[in-house]
Amino acid sequence: MMRRTITRAGTTSVAIASLVALSACGGSGGSDGGGGADAWILTGGGWPNIDADFERWNEQAEGDQQISVEDFENDAYKERIRNVVGSGEAPTLIMSWTGGALNDYVEQDRVVDLSEHTGDLEDRVYESVWQNGVVDDSVYAVPLNDVQPVVMYYNQAVFDDAGIDVPTTWSEVEDAIEVFDSEGVTPFSVAGASVWPALMWLQYLTDRHGGEGVFDAVVQGESEAWSNESIIFALEELQTLATDGGFDADTFTGVDAGQNEDARLLADGEAAMLLQGSWVYATVHSDFPEFAESGDFGFTSFPELEDGAGDPSNLVGNPANFWSVSADASEEEQQVATDYISEWLYNDEMVDSLVDSGGLPPLNDIEDELSASDDGDFLSFADEQVAQANHFQLSWDQAVAPEVAQPLMENLENILLGNITPEEFAENMNAYQD
Repeated sequence: MMRRTITRAGTTSVAIASLVALSACGGSGGSDGGGGADAWILTGGGWPNIDADFERWNEQAEGDQQISVEDFENDAYKERIRNVVGSGEAPTLIMSWTGGALNDYVEQDRVVDLSEHTGDLEDRVYESVWQNGVVDDSVYAVPLNDVQPVVMYYNQAVFDDAGIDVPTTWSEVEDAIEVFDSEGVTPFSVAGASVWPALMWLQYLTDRHGGEGVFDAVVQGESEAWSNESIIFALEELQTLATDGGFDADTFTGVDAGQNEDARLLADGEAAMLLQGSWVYATVHSDFPEFAESGDFGFTSFPELEDGAGDPSNLVGNPANFWSVSADASEEEQQVATDYISEWLYNDEMVDSLVDSGGLPPLNDIEDELSASDDGDFLSFADEQVAQANHFQLSWDQAVAPEVAQPLMENLENILLGNITPEEFAENMNAYQD
């Protein structure tokens, strides 16, 4: 179990950003190659690095190898992309978070099998990330940017004051909760008002208890998959955390992740730990620099469940965004897209730009670049987590079929509020299985 504490000062260059977070307002833009293929990307976050990469491609490409780019705000993209894919009018390069959307694209024959068109990418990309683009043993999507695991952040000063160590097992978590409750400190900061941060808890607990196959059964549409004992266990533990002192039962449902209130509770010492995505590392450095530079800002992996069947190396989060190639594009357009994927993706300049902005490319050959970064401590930690992961599970709200995502979040909110039981959650969600 790895654990690191930040001791260096000054990280104004950090810019890890959530690929699912709110973006700046968008519209058409980006590189205008005016030629052989097209791609849609998002605004904000680390996407300027991807746009710049297309610009470099177009500078060296022949006229009929150009790739034109249009950018969209996050929600606008999600609303539009499935419609154009379904109507056969998709851009040549289709960006997705894989999961349920990619499965639908494959089932509908809307994307190309890329197994013979990935060059040396498969050898460079970590297997735990690569497998998210594989459907029925064929490659239909390849990662295009940085990987964002969910990690456990902690405030070392709070642990020092309580006289205990950062927990590495679930029994140690339960012991720590008792100590912190007696000290008047919230053990875990969680943004209950935003709901989605609680999904990270549900995912990790399910995976630690039963392994990655539990949720795979949900994605595959198996009957009664949501009633698996590991999901019920995780829901029970989540409700226990919400009511018996793990979270602040009186206030956590009012904490908003969009306003970084969960990170503030950690930085101010009101909470000892915070389970959140890797992008929060940047948030802490930008919004709470005194805490970030104090030496008390630490990070580690999710605790091991001693009697669980899941592999403790497994991760949850955002393995990356992925490129697929539209089956409705012309042969010439498809060729441009596969050339870009096999010959250009994760080139040296692109890798440097991602690392310089605080991102972590999911590659096994960039140790030197990471160690030289101003954010090398955290990036190297996250890189080792991804390298050692047996499995990297996509956020459930992206992994399920799109029509299931909203009911999932609604039922999760009711679990947090105590309005339904775990069994009722499972019954409600099973109604959406094929």
